[in-house]
Amino acid sequence: MKRILVLLVWGLALLAHAQNSMDGTILRYGKNKVFLRSIYGEKTPIIDSTVTDTAGNFRFSLSGHLPGTYRVQWTKDGFVDLIWNMEDVKFITTLKNPDDSLQIITSLENRINRAYAKLDRTNQEKLQLLSPLIDLYPVKDSFYSSAVREMENTQRVQQHYLDSLVLLYPRSFAVRVAKVYQNPFIPASLGKEERMTFLKQHYFDKVDFSDTSLLRSMVFVNKAISYLSIYSNNRLQQKQLETEFIKAVTVMLGAASVNPEVFKFWLDYLVGGFDKYHFDEVITYIADNFQDPYSCEDQPRKSALQKKLETFKKISIGKTAPEIFVPDNNGKPIRMTGISSEYTLVVFWSSECPHCTAMMPKLKEYYEKQKPKRFEVLSVSIDTSRVAWSRFLREQKLPWINVSDLKGFNGKPADDFNIYATPTMFLLDRQKKIVAKPNTLREMEATLREFKLIQ
Repeated sequence: MKRILVLLVWGLALLAHAQNSMDGTILRYGKNKVFLRSIYGEKTPIIDSTVTDTAGNFRFSLSGHLPGTYRVQWTKDGFVDLIWNMEDVKFITTLKNPDDSLQIITSLENRINRAYAKLDRTNQEKLQLLSPLIDLYPVKDSFYSSAVREMENTQRVQQHYLDSLVLLYPRSFAVRVAKVYQNPFIPASLGKEERMTFLKQHYFDKVDFSDTSLLRSMVFVNKAISYLSIYSNNRLQQKQLETEFIKAVTVMLGAASVNPEVFKFWLDYLVGGFDKYHFDEVITYIADNFQDPYSCEDQPRKSALQKKLETFKKISIGKTAPEIFVPDNNGKPIRMTGISSEYTLVVFWSSECPHCTAMMPKLKEYYEKQKPKRFEVLSVSIDTSRVAWSRFLREQKLPWINVSDLKGFNGKPADDFNIYATPTMFLLDRQKKIVAKPNTLREMEATLREFKLIQ
């Protein structure tokens, strides 16, 4: 570790001279295109591109850009993420396994970053091995005492190393990133469950949420994922997981609330992530308890995030579903509230969605077997092509109510029900209150059985 620090000290003067270039060599790439992407959480828009020479050399200018993490990318899986903080960056890598073969020629920031990441990986592997040993080994055995000392010393060494970097390079972007990644010191005397509880309570103690420049990296995304993983357990059912994630969300957004910009970033990230995996109870909880700090009620147009949160509240279980008023396949306007069946299954789908087209025959089978008929299906297509939609209806002879405004995801029903993927379903009772939100064919079948709508 001392050797690493000495090598880094030699580069201290480099940070005092602002430079703007990022030079790279991709060995065995030849003369091809390479892209430069900025990083803001999980967003990586292209900001520049160039063509390498025959030896794979290229240069990007970062003049006018802000310090942060940037991605140099040449193929889908061929890329390296590098820090730029007002210093020249020069590196060499290979076409395949670019991160493993990466050599930093010039850049103190990236040497700091990679040296700390290497130490952190090594120490985390040690701690993962030591923790179960301490849990299982007899306390009175001499090896137990050695394992305890090793566990605590491993953490202290890493903390001392980081403290040294902070003193040497207080303005370093890489050091500020490392401070966010640093886990709290865990006393070896704590048992397994106590360690988990301690981590949940102290995970963000040393995170500087006031440093908004760190949003120009993936550090807050990775910190969020690692914290949520503490609450995750593959033995839990989805409802149990949602209960655990609600606890995690409360801590995370509470910790980030000191900075509106970071708070909004995490709010947006969490809503998008839980939405993607259909953790509706978590999203409803977020919508009920948190709001976009930059979205005011008197603004003529609310932020997209705040609008999304408010929509989630409107379509949570127990709420009356938004009205749907669109034409059927014959052009006749259909109003959802005009459907008088005991239950209504609203299905958002598309003729271009393989999961949807595979689901429809099975749903048709259940629908036609009803005796007596207790549920109606309102099939809302988010197609944009009348030809494709009509062709599918003719071929499949779907016997229920088929409607579409042919505006895709931009239509009012898709907007009102926050539809971003298909199929998405809502089971409504006679009063058009949402009683279930199945997401797959399997969940749909289970829901119909739960309400005794199929055998």
